[in-house]
Amino acid sequence: MNRDQSENDRREAFTQHWMAAEPSVSAYVFAVISSFHDAEDLVQQIAQETARRFDQYDPERPFLGWALWITKSRVIDFYRQSSRDRLVFSDELLSRLGEVIASREAGRNTRREALEHCLDKLPEQSRKLLDLRYVENASSDRIAKSIGSTSASIRVTLTRLRDRLAACVQQRLAMEEAR
Repeated sequence: MNRDQSENDRREAFTQHWMAAEPSVSAYVFAVISSFHDAEDLVQQIAQETARRFDQYDPERPFLGWALWITKSRVIDFYRQSSRDRLVFSDELLSRLGEVIASREAGRNTRREALEHCLDKLPEQSRKLLDLRYVENASSDRIAKSIGSTSASIRVTLTRLRDRLAACVQQRLAMEEAR
């Protein structure tokens, strides 16, 4: 394998790990930083640092735990650099928050997989309707006009689809738990 290929593989591995960990890292940062813009900037800095230090990551250990360790350090640095004499949160609280977020991530992944399974089972027209509403962020009025229906009908259909998906996800999770 040439150097360019191994660098591409490394970038691909980092990207996959980061995409899975980013929601938890963001949740951690937004929970402890009161300013939205500061929190947003800090998440970007953490992404850059984890990418830069990815060679130090031990693939035998969970990436999320490693990323949250970096995150905790950057949060502490943020408060120190912000000329704040005291940390709003103790090291112990920051560590505990990281543990809680990491433990919940496993449940989120299982739930996400169940939702994907349930979405795959829906008819194409139902998936298209959900995509219009939740991916393209189209209003009920806009969807109704685009498919020749009424806004009320679209809202009722979306409610039924959400209920159907929720029931399917719950059933799928119960089956997984029974295993």
